[in-house]
Amino acid sequence: MFVAESKPVHAPAAQAENPAPANPWKQIVEPVEPFLEAVSHGLAREVDAFDPALRPYAEYALTGNGKHLRPALVALAANAFGKSTEDHVRVAVIIEMVHLATLVHDDVMDEAEIRRGRLTLASNWGNDIAVLFGDCLFAHALRMAASFPTTEVCRSVSSATNTVCSGEILQNRNRSNFELSRSEYFRIMEMKTGELFALSCDLAALLSGATVDQREAMRRFGMAFGTAYQIFDDCLDLFGTEAQAGKSLGTDLVKGKMTLPLIVLRETASPDERTKLADLLKDWQPGSFPTVATMLLKHECWQPAQETIHQYLDTARRCLASLPATEGLNSLGQLAVYLEAQVAALEASRGR
Repeated sequence: MFVAESKPVHAPAAQAENPAPANPWKQIVEPVEPFLEAVSHGLAREVDAFDPALRPYAEYALTGNGKHLRPALVALAANAFGKSTEDHVRVAVIIEMVHLATLVHDDVMDEAEIRRGRLTLASNWGNDIAVLFGDCLFAHALRMAASFPTTEVCRSVSSATNTVCSGEILQNRNRSNFELSRSEYFRIMEMKTGELFALSCDLAALLSGATVDQREAMRRFGMAFGTAYQIFDDCLDLFGTEAQAGKSLGTDLVKGKMTLPLIVLRETASPDERTKLADLLKDWQPGSFPTVATMLLKHECWQPAQETIHQYLDTARRCLASLPATEGLNSLGQLAVYLEAQVAALEASRGR
């Protein structure tokens, strides 16, 4: 839907020349901190809604230290139309719960031991418990969504949950698929990550009384920004440092995921190099990372990926430009500036 629909668009030179603030993310979310605190409290309260025997799992899953990106989107999108309400907080809790459910399942599939600096739920209680409790989180989120007077909230959350899970299935099915196309990669990114970002903006607009066209513009903004965010995260795994990524590099390679830089490499490499790359990915060894990194550098695979991120962010900006200008809308637009700053920081760290 949003795949490379325009020529490469880069951040304005003036923005690139200005020194980035010490913590740009904190500056963006500072006005909605009370909202995010309310979401954290709301998630903690939902622990008591589960069967007492499940309380340890619920408390562990719902009280972790996440960034709350999706709740932040709900708050910022609500402010674009006025101000947030308790209903916005409740929707943010629901969406974050769906997201947490996907993380619980992801950790099982990836055999991950650590998430956000602590043992995963699966590491603590085993895969069987983790899978089943992830299902409980999905079900509870849908039950909360059904409590709204309008069925639109539940219908939207149900549809988005189905899309996200379908995207995860497609990504899992395409592990070690060396021939994965760009279009299919973008489709998976939109489904597994972009969809919940889009839902956050859409439902925030709905609860703020936005028109159908305004809701659609907000939804498209969330989709474009969320997909750009995921592509950047994929690039960080290959081109960043461990300090930037907050984790070991090359984790997507270990999982057999074909991300955009690898797709670009496959497209530009010589036949012999493609064969070598395919063999490395098929039987991945930790010591193979420097070889792949050298190939990525040789074929300048970062640049096309960087341009794609800017294309998505340009799409996001155009979506906001169609909405009535407000101070809240400007704050939402700062998210694109923030991600561009992260892209620029990655560019700088590579010595370009």
